[in-house]
Amino acid sequence: MRGARLLLLDHVAQAFEPGRRYPETAVNEILKGIYDDHAALRRYLADEDLLSRTPDGTYWRSGGTVPLG
Repeated sequence: MRGARLLLLDHVAQAFEPGRRYPETAVNEILKGIYDDHAALRRYLADEDLLSRTPDGTYWRSGGTVPLG
């Protein structure tokens, strides 16, 4: 089950551009388009080190695969 969850979260993480910083409101908007419980999804992404966060609420993609052109 964990493997399937990681595959799904990796796919979700691809909605965020590597190297770009996002305010929490932007992260929430992106995730709301994927799943109603955007807070849980955000937490899962952070727990798996796919998104990282500063104390002021700035997020960035910190893991996952990067599709090659």
